[in-house]
Amino acid sequence: MAARKRPRPKKPIKKAGKRSIQKAYLLKAVAGLGVLMFLVVVAGVLMRNFISHSSPTVPAVKHKVTRAPKFEIYPKNDIPPRKAIPKTAPKATIILPKIAIIIDDIGYDKHIAKKFLDLDAVLTFSILPHSTHNKSIARSANSRGFDVMLHLPMEPDEYPLVDPGPGVLLTSMSPDQLISQLNDDLNSVPFVKGVNNHMGSKMTTVSPQLHQVFSVLKNKRLFFIDSRTTADTLCKPSADLFQIPFAQKDVFLDHIPDPDFIRKQIRRLIQVAGSHGEAIGIAHPHDVTYEILREMLPELKKKAVLVGASKIVHVGG
Repeated sequence: MAARKRPRPKKPIKKAGKRSIQKAYLLKAVAGLGVLMFLVVVAGVLMRNFISHSSPTVPAVKHKVTRAPKFEIYPKNDIPPRKAIPKTAPKATIILPKIAIIIDDIGYDKHIAKKFLDLDAVLTFSILPHSTHNKSIARSANSRGFDVMLHLPMEPDEYPLVDPGPGVLLTSMSPDQLISQLNDDLNSVPFVKGVNNHMGSKMTTVSPQLHQVFSVLKNKRLFFIDSRTTADTLCKPSADLFQIPFAQKDVFLDHIPDPDFIRKQIRRLIQVAGSHGEAIGIAHPHDVTYEILREMLPELKKKAVLVGASKIVHVGG
């Protein structure tokens, strides 16, 4: 009879020592810290992308746009001229007052621009940046001795419901973004002597960003004319601070594109000029504006001398 095999005695299970337990906890802690760091990095990348998409960036306008932006956002209540008109008539004088008429929003319609260029009158052409025909119109105006200005899009109170068009300066831009966009706009229009604002009822009330704008204009030796789209504008004190040649619009000629209204506004412009020696009117490339201006040129020339806008800007004190 075969002998029974004795079962091998089981080896006793070793209990984990303190060092093993500490090592296990340490590995778990390192793994947890690694996961936490990974989540922090992912969150940072997501937040950066979110900020970059939500924050305004400098528009890189390198292409032409064919559709003209809205001409202007006119104040609900007409802003009176910067110069009060005396109740008593001024004394007669031999020297005729000076009037500068700026044609704003030029650049998208070369045919209406040519009509104004062909008038027997000294006019100033304020051209929108990155517009379809900005360079050709600027060359034509300059070749005839007319002043060329940049019609600088600035943020209105109604933004973003109303878009001033390519090249707009926004109050949400950083200083670097704003200055880069302004330089891009200036470079898009040749022969520029000065600047006036396109819209801008919000931007022209923010001093720090106006200071950035005027610092660039100062370096480039350009003048500025405030279109006065808001009574709260701070353009004049900013221009005085930087000692750049400056003036303000006295009369919008055609914010109601009606023949009789435009005639009335032109006569109002003549009255302001006669009372103060000079005045600035702003008009837009409407066919009706062209027709009434051509009709009233003889009356204008009898009562005032038409000059470029650069002749009516002054360095303030």
